[in-house]
Amino acid sequence: MSNLGQFDSDFYQSNYTIENQEQSCNDSNAYGNLYGSGEQQASEQPQLAFVPPEMLMSSGYTGQYFQPASNPDYYSQSPYADSFDEEPPLLEELGINFDHIWQKTLTVLNPLKPADGSIMNETDLAGPILFCVALGATLLLAGKVQFGYIYGMSGIGCLGIYALLNLMSSSGVSYGCVASVLGYCLLPMVILSGSAVFFSLQGMIGTVLALVIIVWCSLSASKIFISALDMEGQQLLVAYPCALLYGLFALLTVF
Repeated sequence: MSNLGQFDSDFYQSNYTIENQEQSCNDSNAYGNLYGSGEQQASEQPQLAFVPPEMLMSSGYTGQYFQPASNPDYYSQSPYADSFDEEPPLLEELGINFDHIWQKTLTVLNPLKPADGSIMNETDLAGPILFCVALGATLLLAGKVQFGYIYGMSGIGCLGIYALLNLMSSSGVSYGCVASVLGYCLLPMVILSGSAVFFSLQGMIGTVLALVIIVWCSLSASKIFISALDMEGQQLLVAYPCALLYGLFALLTVF
């Protein structure tokens, strides 16, 4: 039996002793204490509860996310707020004044009425364009498509009167003012073309009526030019080229 015990001890030889086992137990207890202390520290830390975003926001801010709060003081102090109030109306920016259009129309319809030079010296093309379209429309109702002739003779005639008035007057005149005056004075010719819709003008009555309209238009235009350019005593000199221009429109209307 002693040989068997010696055989067992020799067969199960190891460097592991009871002291090593005790040391490993102590080390495991140390690791356990360390892990337990870590869990205790983690449990002792206060856990943050869920806080709504409204509680995190400052009490002074009353707006919403992605929406800036309205500040009336900013808009009252902004320079752009006053600039919008001081802007003129849209029609005035475009140069359309219905009061001046009405006054110019009355001046043309009454050749004996004195013209206001300050109003007639404005470059207003709203009325002339309207009267040119009205002349073309009344000729179209009479069976005459003459829009191209109307626009062509208007442009060339305004250019000729513009050059003539700059040679005759000392102050000078702009092309827009000449086009505006000649366009407004085209209104009696619209009346002539409107009468051509109802009866023929190719006769004695039509010829006399056309001559009256030509004199009417030329006197109105010359009166306005003299008043705007301070050309006293030169009305007949200005009325003659104007009569030639309106005579072309009368030929389109009659024939």
